[in-house]
Amino acid sequence: MTLLKRAMKEGKRFLNPVPTTVGSPGTLFKMLPLLLNNKAEVAPRQPLGPFHTDARVYATAPASGLRVTWFGHSSSLIELDGVRVLIDPVWDPRASPFSFMGPKRFFAPTLELAELPPIDAVLISHDHYDHLGAATVRQLAQLGPTAGARWVTSLGVGRWLREFGVAAERIVELDWTESAQVGALRITAWPARHFSGRWLWDRFHTLWSSFVLEGPHHRVFYGADSGWWEGFAEIATQYPGFDLTMLEIGAFHPLWAMIHLGPDNAARAFEAMAAVDTTGGRGGLLMPIHWGLFNLALHAWNQPIERMLELAAERGLPLWLPEPGAPTEVRPGVELISRWWQRK
Repeated sequence: MTLLKRAMKEGKRFLNPVPTTVGSPGTLFKMLPLLLNNKAEVAPRQPLGPFHTDARVYATAPASGLRVTWFGHSSSLIELDGVRVLIDPVWDPRASPFSFMGPKRFFAPTLELAELPPIDAVLISHDHYDHLGAATVRQLAQLGPTAGARWVTSLGVGRWLREFGVAAERIVELDWTESAQVGALRITAWPARHFSGRWLWDRFHTLWSSFVLEGPHHRVFYGADSGWWEGFAEIATQYPGFDLTMLEIGAFHPLWAMIHLGPDNAARAFEAMAAVDTTGGRGGLLMPIHWGLFNLALHAWNQPIERMLELAAERGLPLWLPEPGAPTEVRPGVELISRWWQRK
């Protein structure tokens, strides 16, 4: 039986595609001693960067038809077959409901929001603070580069976008398996194994999704936030293959393994998706995301990417790891490992 279907609800709460447990009160008691005794370098001891995006690059379309600018964590600008999509933009100083506390950025934004090129769509996967920055959305709602953009998001998240200043007529909310057309690009929401909520009392009240960006010549899978589940392979069967598969590797711990992949399960998910690729291995690449910008877990800040490199070497995984803020073209089968995080 297919796992890919519209989201189901119990009362006001959306349900995961497979049974999933999210943070019980007992988890807090288990975490407390781990937090108190944690010796990992959860934030860089030395400042990172500065990183800078040369916005003049955007005046020329990518020769390959696919270019990505990774701004850190899960924020990216994807230029795909002539359409520009800004994904989960967070320029806020903290991934937090508070301006004075909570996970703080490791490095400054690589360009000002006003320096962005004209954006066709802003894609918001779910309403967590590290994917939906209130201050960022308020700015984008008023700026010229995003004046004509459609805002594509998961069911229920539109209420936050409207509250932060986005006009209702510019918002498209998608259920799982639904699509929105933006120029030549088709954006489809697919199930993910995660949760939502900006406060303790509104968990699961809005939907969370992964997405496929499908143009005439290129396809990108954006996994957003998800734990491992069999649906990765089933999503992949809906398409001939992906040029780029973006999977989260950071903010992982066994206590919340059901809702975050971590490096090992990201490798597992990528292999499951690649196994059903029908393009004859034309060069799908794995782009690790959800790391390198915020302290959201107990592991060292760079542990996820170092572990990912180990796994790639062991399993022959083709990685694509650009430097933050650098507009970089994606070419079939051409790996990229910048190792920016290792620089002193």
